[in-house]
Amino acid sequence: MIVYLMAVNYECKILNPVILVPGDGGSQIEAKLNKTTANPFCYRHTEGYYNLWVNQEELFPHTITCFTDNMRLVYDKQKHVTRNSPGVETRIPGWGETQTVEWLDPEHVDDILSDGWKSTSYFSSIVNALVEWGYERNVSVRAAPYDFRKAANEFDDFYKSFKALVEETYALNNNTKVVLVGHSMGNPTTLYFLNHQLQSWKDKFIHSFITLAGVWGGSVKPLILLATGDNMGIPWLWPSQVRHQQRSMPSTAWLMPSDKFWGKDEILVEQPGRNYTVNDYEQFFIDMNFTDGWYMRQDTANLVKSLTPPGVEVHCLHGYAVPTPAKLVYTGHMWPDIYPNVTMDGGDGTVNIRSLQGCLLWQGKQQQKIYHHQIKGVGHIEILKHKDIIAYLEKILTRGLMLFWNECALQYWLISELLNIAQKYQANQPGHN
Repeated sequence: MIVYLMAVNYECKILNPVILVPGDGGSQIEAKLNKTTANPFCYRHTEGYYNLWVNQEELFPHTITCFTDNMRLVYDKQKHVTRNSPGVETRIPGWGETQTVEWLDPEHVDDILSDGWKSTSYFSSIVNALVEWGYERNVSVRAAPYDFRKAANEFDDFYKSFKALVEETYALNNNTKVVLVGHSMGNPTTLYFLNHQLQSWKDKFIHSFITLAGVWGGSVKPLILLATGDNMGIPWLWPSQVRHQQRSMPSTAWLMPSDKFWGKDEILVEQPGRNYTVNDYEQFFIDMNFTDGWYMRQDTANLVKSLTPPGVEVHCLHGYAVPTPAKLVYTGHMWPDIYPNVTMDGGDGTVNIRSLQGCLLWQGKQQQKIYHHQIKGVGHIEILKHKDIIAYLEKILTRGLMLFWNECALQYWLISELLNIAQKYQANQPGHN
């Protein structure tokens, strides 16, 4: 009886474990250098690995070339793969652990500038909340960081490790199904994975897929990175200083607007004498003198374009009604080096609303339920800290726990009654003192 009571108590404390899948820029990257040449301000050789992303010391005018050269990728158009810059070796730290996705700066610096310009906190608010609800870091809440510079066509090793992580986490938590929580590019990355798993495997190991700010059909913003560059909100950097590195990432090409969501006549980019739609990407790259970008786009455009339903329960969460780039307008001599005039549309500030709502295409196309929840005015990164999102996660993730406790309350009552009956029976037996 006592053993059974202990077993019931253990079962009542089970939560569905969570694995976090970060988005573009949401994983730390470490580098080790052994270069033959470098800018005079830059290291050519390091004894071990150092944090490359995010490394604030390299995000200043005199060192930004160090960062961009070490961070960039080199595209092999014969093999359709990328490799690191010559003399640079990289690794993604923290596999299965939450620390490296809670904070992108290993020093946990909250604000790079004193006025709160840029925070390096990422999943920390969500993980802290999960711990308050009874989760344990690296046991029942874990993470799957990856090289966000690449796209799903180069994630074979990651996906093998990811599948093993899901199965390990399931076993580590008393054979309890896993909840996958993705952010931004982490969502199409996870969708590609789920689309390539047997339904029997998903039924056994996956409880649900919670998507935060999913980029289901691309976004106009990557076109800025490709054409002009994006200084990441760092006021002392010119966009063109980081453009070469940003262009080199297949993930940038992957996240371009999809022709499944944008019409063939919708102008995305204007420049004197030329307009570009989703049907003009090849010319777009030719006019930028960056034809490798066109090859990368062809490599990645169809990875999740069909938006095949994931085959698991989905909770699709995102913001809306935040001004979001919809069209880039270059006038005079702006093209492509001067930051364009930007026409705004609805979205979360980074991803356009039509792409964020792409998950709705799954409604009625799979047996598992699709839940959709959007919050007005919540931005692409803000969603990771917003109180309404945290409250929604608590409701979903602790729902099973409440059901367990309701069942256990009945079981405890029954066991208590049985113990009382047994004690009374024993007390009435002859010879009992």
